[in-house]
Amino acid sequence: MADPCVIVTGASKGIGAAIAVELDKRGLPVIGLSRTGHAVVGDAFVCDMTDEDQVRKRIGAIGAERGIAALVNNAGLYIGSPIAELTTDQYEQVMTLNAKAVMIASREAYPHLKESGGKVVNIGSFFDKMGVPHNLPYCASKAAVAAMTRCMAVEWASDGIGVIDVAPGYIETDLNTDYLGREKVQHWLAGRVPTGGPGKPDDVARLVAALICEDIPFLTGETIYIDGGQGINH
Repeated sequence: MADPCVIVTGASKGIGAAIAVELDKRGLPVIGLSRTGHAVVGDAFVCDMTDEDQVRKRIGAIGAERGIAALVNNAGLYIGSPIAELTTDQYEQVMTLNAKAVMIASREAYPHLKESGGKVVNIGSFFDKMGVPHNLPYCASKAAVAAMTRCMAVEWASDGIGVIDVAPGYIETDLNTDYLGREKVQHWLAGRVPTGGPGKPDDVARLVAALICEDIPFLTGETIYIDGGQGINH
C-alpha cells in the first residue's frame, strides 16, 4: 500500500486548491474531492459533499485502498441575505455543506485516521465569533465547525487523532476578486486589517500544511485565526 493520503474537500479551486498544491510541494500524497472532480495536483474524485452516501462510499474506498493520514474539511458555501428575507432552504444549504458535511466526512474518515494516528483540519472562519449582517447561515455554520472541532478533539485524543480549526479572515480568491477589488472595500480593509488588507490562499495553505506535517500531539481542539489581526483589532 502507498503512503496514507491527505484528503482535501473542495480542492478544485480557491483555498482548497492552494492547500492541495502546498501539501504536494511538501511531498504528501493528496486526493481532492469536489463536485467537478478537477485536480490541480495529485488525484481527484467527484464527490458531492452534501450527499452522505457518496461521501461514505468515497472516503471508505480511499481509506481501504490508500489509508488516510489527514482530512482537510474545506468545502464550503456562502449565501448572503438579510435575516428577514432568509429562506429556510438557503439556511439549510449553507449548514449542510459547511457544517453537516464536516461531521459526516470526519466520521467516515475516523477509523482510517485512528489506524494512522492522523489529523483533521477543519476550515472555519473568523466570522464564527462575530455578528455580521446578512451572514446568519455562514456565521452559524462556522461556529458549528469550531464546536465540532472541540468535540472531536477531546473524544478522539485517546485514538491519537489531532483536530484543529483553521479560521481565515478575508482571503482573496477567484470567487471574491470583484468584491475585494472595489475601492470602498479596499479602503475599509486597509483600516480594519492591521497587516493592511486581505490575505492570500497561500497564507492559509502554508498554515494547514504545517499543522499536518508537524508532529505536535499536544495541540488539538483549538481554533487558530489567520486574519491579519482583524478579529482582535479595536
